[in-house]
Amino acid sequence: MQHKTSFIKELLRSDSIGGIILIGCVIISLAIANSLLSASYNHLLNVHLGYNFGFAHLKYPVISWINDGLMAIFFLFVGLEIKREVLNGELSDTKNATLPVFAAIGGMAVPALIYMLFNHGTISANGWGIPMATDIAFAIAILSILGKSVPLSLKVFLKALAIVDDLGAIIVIAVFYSAGLSSHYLLLAAVTLGLQIVFNLLGFKHLAFYLIPGVFLWYFIHSSGIHATVAGVLTAFTIPTNPEDKKSPLLKLEHWLETPVNFIIIPIFALANTNIHFEWDVVVKGITSPLGMGIIAGLLFGKPIGIALCSWLAIKTRLSALPKNTNWRQLWGAAQLGGIGFTMSIFITLLSFRNAILHDEGKLSILIASVLAAVIGYLVLKLAGKKKAI
Repeated sequence: MQHKTSFIKELLRSDSIGGIILIGCVIISLAIANSLLSASYNHLLNVHLGYNFGFAHLKYPVISWINDGLMAIFFLFVGLEIKREVLNGELSDTKNATLPVFAAIGGMAVPALIYMLFNHGTISANGWGIPMATDIAFAIAILSILGKSVPLSLKVFLKALAIVDDLGAIIVIAVFYSAGLSSHYLLLAAVTLGLQIVFNLLGFKHLAFYLIPGVFLWYFIHSSGIHATVAGVLTAFTIPTNPEDKKSPLLKLEHWLETPVNFIIIPIFALANTNIHFEWDVVVKGITSPLGMGIIAGLLFGKPIGIALCSWLAIKTRLSALPKNTNWRQLWGAAQLGGIGFTMSIFITLLSFRNAILHDEGKLSILIASVLAAVIGYLVLKLAGKKKAI
């Protein structure tokens, strides 16, 4: 019994299992969307849950609770990871941090430019942020499947790149994908955030001092016009940590959230947001539209080109160094995996447009580009590993 429990714990810690579950949820969601259950499923996603209490409006459709509520917890987890990496991880050492930072900048800028080349002056021009982000769960899952044929340093590089990507996407969402702002709620949000910062400065360690105000911060930011998920990141940045203290509040909360985020929140997001109904004439039209071509070209070509080009420039100018035991072919393979832009890309698609047709076109294009990027990246790394072995 103890052996079985240990096996389950190791399975939950595996980098690849989260990506496999995510793939399974995407398949299930697509199957439901193209079955007789489609109408019932869409009705379920639009059922309103919650209550309105005078000044507080907390009654939203299920899909909104998922995209604004559960994803705020996801961003809280991402924020904790970013803070830990900056203070005491791969991003804490300047030499280690520079390459994934430069790579991430290129991996965000080039896809956005390619997207704009296809969509400038069209109704889908606002979606330039869609091909900017890398889905860490899928990308790390592919590297894990490859096992020892890729060096650990390459996995660390890709994970650090994805973390910087996430930070960039968070900034893009906060600045460019927010609705009309309410000064009243922004002031309340600022006061709440200030209270969390004061608790940190006073040395309060109990997580309740940050998470309870964090709930109010979520509501105030949600009501202010800025996307509510930003509250998760801001709360994460206020939670105290000590780089030498393994039992710090930050590490404790990150540990608590790891399993529910990877095995509940992200799969639920996938189930709710990839229910795309396929009609082949619409499919062809969607992926050949400026939106579809911009996303596919941005993720499949822009991502690896931007990552590889900026990495090459950083290494040639000696601002950075090639990851240990890694060659250029393997770096290109990792750059190709950077084109897997699932969770964050779909999330930005939902923020970019109000049109359901554009939502479906965007989601489908993201799926196609991400699958192709995963296959190409896997093959490149597999072949690079064999050549290195020879």
